[in-house]
Amino acid sequence: MKIEIKEVVEKKHFNDFIDVQFNIYKNNKFWVPPIKKDEIKALKSEFNPAFRFCKAKFWVAYKDNKCVGRIGAIINEQYNNKTAEKVGRFSRAEFFNDDEVVKQLFATAEKWLLEQGMTSVQGPLGFTNLDHQGMLVEGFEHLPSAASEYHLPYYQEQMVRLGYEKEIDWLEFRLFLEGMPEKAKRGAEIVMQRSNLTVKSFTKTAELQPYSVQLFEILNEAFDELPFVVKLDKQMIDYYVNRYLMLLNPEFVKLVFDEDKKLIAFIIGLPSLSEGLQKANGSIFPFGWYYLKKALNHPKVIDLMLTGILPKYQAKGVTAVLFYELHKVMEKYGVTEMETTGVFETNQKVIQNWKNYEHLQHKRKRCWKKNI
Repeated sequence: MKIEIKEVVEKKHFNDFIDVQFNIYKNNKFWVPPIKKDEIKALKSEFNPAFRFCKAKFWVAYKDNKCVGRIGAIINEQYNNKTAEKVGRFSRAEFFNDDEVVKQLFATAEKWLLEQGMTSVQGPLGFTNLDHQGMLVEGFEHLPSAASEYHLPYYQEQMVRLGYEKEIDWLEFRLFLEGMPEKAKRGAEIVMQRSNLTVKSFTKTAELQPYSVQLFEILNEAFDELPFVVKLDKQMIDYYVNRYLMLLNPEFVKLVFDEDKKLIAFIIGLPSLSEGLQKANGSIFPFGWYYLKKALNHPKVIDLMLTGILPKYQAKGVTAVLFYELHKVMEKYGVTEMETTGVFETNQKVIQNWKNYEHLQHKRKRCWKKNI
């Protein structure tokens, strides 16, 4: 049976690129569907400003006129300039467990990257570190956060078969926060008094807007030395603010200021949207928004989306303040569980902080690498 690999250029290709994952994970109770409209926009330069510093192509695979897989290839030129490397990225790879389909998809992406002068490929990675990244290799029986990824066990088997090796892993935790430990409360109070810190809370999304650029500026500094990261400029910041701000419950966002009223740290928790997105099944309308709003207003689990602390404050206990403040809001809503997004396995400071709580390290995602 003939396999055809087609570049994503026509409306049908874009739709098939998004829809194929809905077929792969059909009836899988752990997969969290994305919003189709947002996913398509992310692939188009007229909507995604990352195309200003990234080259990208996307392909779909057909077998017997049925879409059976997809892949993207991205060259983040800013990252390559930063690292003095010639490394490409494979992105958004999804496929049925068909050796030949997988082989042809990756061969197509690798060939294009090679033609662009790349000498190696890593992934799955997206345009930036706030895009899709990582392949699930452990924890297939757990529901991911809306900001994480889910894959089937055979994906990693196919990667090994194609000659890919592990580059680095992300770890994800479930934290159990029953009751407020007196130690946590006292620790946060000591840090705030010692450094003369203040915390700002919110009740309305509009109140967050004036701080959005400052949040990302902190993120740029805090994440600068992490793998795969490039700093986000104003256009990228606006892109992510417009895409995600309205999804936040502002009560779960906390900002920390120093004695000069300068913003030095933040934490963003989000009532888990995973079950709401499963019910929405890829569409905001007609009922998807109802399910998401219900999840935002009646949280069962909090997803820890982003934490950023200016480097000069990272060793001063500010993390304890952020967790304490978020924990207080969780108690208000009767929520006792928190799902983290991925942290690099080499980031022992963060991992040790999470291990101070009752926890379950239940998921692992991988970035693969290969010379081409």
